[in-house]
Amino acid sequence: MFVTVSLLLVILCVQGGHGEGREEAQRPGHVSVVIVGATGDLAKKYLWKGFFQLYVNQVSRGNTFSFYGGGLSPADKATPLFFEILKAVSCPKDVSQERCALLKEQFLRLSQYRQLKTLEHYQDLAKRIEKHHQDEGMTEAGRLFYLSVPAFAYADIADKINNSCRPTGGAWLRVVLEKPFGHDFASAQVLASQLESSLREQEMYRIDHYLGKQVIAKILPFRIENKKFLDPIWNRHHIERVEIVLKETLDVKGRIPFYDQYGVIRDVIQNHLTEVMMLLTMRLPLNLSSSEEVARNKLRILSSVLPLVKTQAVIGQYRAYKSEVQQELNKTKGHVSLTPTFAAVLAHIDEAQYEGVPVLFISGKMLDERVGYARILFRNDVFCLQSHDSVHCKPKQIVFHFGHGSLRYPAILVSKNLFKPVSTDGEWKEVTEHSDVNVLGLPVSDYYVQTPTEQREAYEELIPHIFAGHKNSFISTENLLASWALWTPLLNSLDSSFPLIYPGGADNGDLLDVRLTGKDISYSSEVVIISPDQMGGASANGFQVIQGKFRNAEMVSAWAEELLEQLAADVQEAAEAALRESGVFHLALSGGSTPLALFHRLALHHFSFPWRDTHVWMVDERCVPLTEPESNFNALHNHLLQHVRIPYFNIHPMPVQLNHRLCVEEDRGAQLYEKELGKLVNGSSFHFVLLGAGYDGHTASLFPGAEVGELGESLVALTESPAKPHQRMSLTFSAINRAHRVALLVMGKGKHELITQLSRVQDNQGKWPVTGVKPAPGRLVWYIDYDALLG
Repeated sequence: MFVTVSLLLVILCVQGGHGEGREEAQRPGHVSVVIVGATGDLAKKYLWKGFFQLYVNQVSRGNTFSFYGGGLSPADKATPLFFEILKAVSCPKDVSQERCALLKEQFLRLSQYRQLKTLEHYQDLAKRIEKHHQDEGMTEAGRLFYLSVPAFAYADIADKINNSCRPTGGAWLRVVLEKPFGHDFASAQVLASQLESSLREQEMYRIDHYLGKQVIAKILPFRIENKKFLDPIWNRHHIERVEIVLKETLDVKGRIPFYDQYGVIRDVIQNHLTEVMMLLTMRLPLNLSSSEEVARNKLRILSSVLPLVKTQAVIGQYRAYKSEVQQELNKTKGHVSLTPTFAAVLAHIDEAQYEGVPVLFISGKMLDERVGYARILFRNDVFCLQSHDSVHCKPKQIVFHFGHGSLRYPAILVSKNLFKPVSTDGEWKEVTEHSDVNVLGLPVSDYYVQTPTEQREAYEELIPHIFAGHKNSFISTENLLASWALWTPLLNSLDSSFPLIYPGGADNGDLLDVRLTGKDISYSSEVVIISPDQMGGASANGFQVIQGKFRNAEMVSAWAEELLEQLAADVQEAAEAALRESGVFHLALSGGSTPLALFHRLALHHFSFPWRDTHVWMVDERCVPLTEPESNFNALHNHLLQHVRIPYFNIHPMPVQLNHRLCVEEDRGAQLYEKELGKLVNGSSFHFVLLGAGYDGHTASLFPGAEVGELGESLVALTESPAKPHQRMSLTFSAINRAHRVALLVMGKGKHELITQLSRVQDNQGKWPVTGVKPAPGRLVWYIDYDALLG
């Protein structure tokens, strides 16, 4: 019987305090709305219109308002422009012209521009708000600050609001933040920490306008309303794949200073499309109005997405982008940007419900049409021998169509060979008269179609949610960091990759078509040619995997991705050879961060690896409980073992915790492991041992200065780190050097100095323990990437 090894991991909710997720009770009273960046493009196009609509809808419900536009410009210069923007707002269609004119006049009278640059400016604003309350005898309901400014200004403005503009007497404070929320995991973490010092979690509203699109906001209600139809088919047995697509026809002229730092994955896939993925695949909340439960279920599914590696993405760049970068960033003609304007990413979710279901994210600029949609394509269990036009033979799919494209309006479409959806929402209607258009392979008449009774802009949807304190449509700190934790490793792995150059528009033809092979994605075109001009004159050939010698042993060297591919292939080759000879494969794996990428490759790409007949052993272990993040076994479990079908009794963690204590010599954990090894491994000789090398020259947990020679013939021992005595359990050289094959994996620029030193020194186990690795009569191979080898 095969099982996946599971650990009981404690999930710490870092933002759980201060009542996060609880929606604040509304009380009638006066609300002060402050838009910082009041004359910017976003405010001009969407925000003032949205807040005017809020005013129109709330003016009869017991609330009064003041509106403040803030910016860096002095009031005398910015006020005329500010009021020109306000005069352009429009009323909802159901408001008469006379009433609209009156409401606009009142809105203008309630609005003013203020310079908001220094702490004194914010203090003056606070005094103005408080004086207004006193003069009018008003009860304050709350203050809403909308930061329509670059993200680098958030922390400073939040600090000024915290120190000068907090309301008192039970009134609420809400601060709205626009993306980007960081550039990667580290920067998002820094920004979150800075904001946390000024604002509580429930006071922050990180806005993703995609969550305000009517179709996207309808995904969870649709799944709940149609639960009886969807429950039987919303799983891996019926879903063939999930596609989340955003195609754009425009270039990025005028946005290059921002876009060239971010690229398409950071711009729309890490946020917009990932949010859609969570709504489609998350566990349905018992209470849809509980923002805390919705956020928790989102976090769970996001944390279940398997790690993304380089072979799960393809990137492209439209041809004119290079000249646009040179022009807008004032670069020379030889300058080349590797920023992708197109990306397709293949993901998988590590939950039984979705096991093996491809989730495809696609987005790009300068494509053939402007359209956004999420499609769930179902397997068709009907084979049509002759009647191919029968409804049963056509694709079975549900399409959440965000808008634009051939259909032009937002809609949810369910192919008629699935079921007829229901809707309990009076704001949605069924479309029965269809135009002559096709949507993803089917005439629109082959779908049941639902659409909003009244189309509204995303900001018109989200601004009332902010006012009401409903947080479902906003991004929590935990979910933000979890999303960056998923995408950052992939982004880092793509940093030096050359994107495929495509002409743009209809001329792209089939150039951007992709092929899914197992858990890899590639362009369907077999050959991709990158001209020297596109590479800035650099050679397109680069380095290949090379064989050589290092310290009188074999060496394999390549760029990191190719090196790991070669090492994984060599491990599998060794496994198959061992099975032919003895029917079992004994593999000993080292801890640390270096082998994690190898674990991903073995788990995601080597489907024929003989895990059934493999025994996995530990080279070394820290003296911590196996459930702790610092545990080598914990990392091995999370990155490899839980993703492969290996018998649980073939897995051998080191017994560092016995009798409720850690690495106590009297408990004889090292001797127990040695005994188990001797019992199961013929001659205590592993077939394959994977080692790393530390910056100080240690390998396994055999450190410089330790008396490794005193370990004698012991195969397993407790060892001492120079800083923390008796903090490790490790295989000794006696065990390592009995192995049939030993791989020493060294990667990264930081290891270049180590490799340089090792190329010069003689064997010296005391100072350079790694020089003691000499399997006899086994085989030693150094796997060194170009960063470590060449620096």
